[in-house]
Amino acid sequence: MLPFTHDQFLDVFARYNAAVWPAQMLTYLLAAAMIAALVRPAPASGRLIGGGLAAMWLWTGIGYHWMFFADINKAAWLFGALFVAQGLLLLFVTVVRDRLRFAPTKSLSSWMGWVFAAYAVVIYPLVGLATGSEYPGMPLFGITPCPVTIFTFGLLLLASSAVWWWLLVIPFVWSLIGGSAALLLHVPQDWFLLFSGIVAVPIILRGRRGQAPDTA
Repeated sequence: MLPFTHDQFLDVFARYNAAVWPAQMLTYLLAAAMIAALVRPAPASGRLIGGGLAAMWLWTGIGYHWMFFADINKAAWLFGALFVAQGLLLLFVTVVRDRLRFAPTKSLSSWMGWVFAAYAVVIYPLVGLATGSEYPGMPLFGITPCPVTIFTFGLLLLASSAVWWWLLVIPFVWSLIGGSAALLLHVPQDWFLLFSGIVAVPIILRGRRGQAPDTA
């Protein structure tokens, strides 16, 4: 049993989206830069992509969970801490240590990565609108937990170096928590999340088996 109603849940998004505008548009610019770095890799691409993901996790943990969602669900303090921890892990591995590389290939992992990324960036909001959601009372890419998690799985599927298993723990946990809640709250665009971790994590780990994390 959730400690809040469907209407209260949507009201959080309405207040949040109004308060953080135009962050919604800025996240699309950030995503465009990250995708450009994927398509045309450069020495700083890993830092740009990883730093972008870290920013989304940190923003969502602090801005959404702690500052808004905690008003109706005290568990959001824990959720926010998980998102901040994931953001810091990504920041350390990619920006501070520069040990994660991204480069699309013709492999199944890469194709799935593009599907996950496209769903988070483009299809996610369209599914929401098509199933009755209305702005501003709806989750949006880059600043809310579920699309950020799906996008993260997508980019990690596109990694060309080994992905540490502990970078997958928090996204996987959230895929189960957020995906299950989406079923209870009737948020169809988030249903994809419930299966995203189950599908992505084994592929990421299997695809990196036998590789050592990039220590360059």
